[in-house]
Amino acid sequence: MASHQSLACACGQVRLTATGSPIATVECCCDSCRKAGAMLQSMPRAPAVLGPHGQTLFVMQRKDRVSIDAGHAMLRALRLSSRGGSRRVVAGCCNTPLFLEFSGGHWLSLYGLLWPASARPAVEMRTMISDLPDASVLPDDVPNLETRSLRFYARLMKAWVAMGFRSPRIEVAGDTHV
Repeated sequence: MASHQSLACACGQVRLTATGSPIATVECCCDSCRKAGAMLQSMPRAPAVLGPHGQTLFVMQRKDRVSIDAGHAMLRALRLSSRGGSRRVVAGCCNTPLFLEFSGGHWLSLYGLLWPASARPAVEMRTMISDLPDASVLPDDVPNLETRSLRFYARLMKAWVAMGFRSPRIEVAGDTHV
């Protein structure tokens, strides 16, 4: 992957830069990501979020290696519940999903759809396949994990150590509970 990857929403008004290698590239099959994906892709002008088996592609990046270069005021957060510990951030101008952020997390799960297909990092694993109605439909091209693996958590921990155990905040103007 390029050292600096320029990313943008569909209309180009919100621009981000991801620097360095991702922590991991994952397809998540959890109930929350499938519910949110269906909701996000049903918004006006929004791109497809879910893959053919209901999975959502994420490129997990350290927060300190993602910059919002333009359109910060257009960021809007969507939460599945008022008590939820995560939020999905979209570009309000065109409803392009940008990232999933966990409360207190030190990483962002950037939506893989932000990358052109030719530059998109390869999927390394699928997680939470136990939430799928029928996981047998998944290809066996990468590990299909029932939940998450020790390797998955080790990568997150390694990134957090490298960040000095910091969890930078990202301010978002609008916050909606759905």
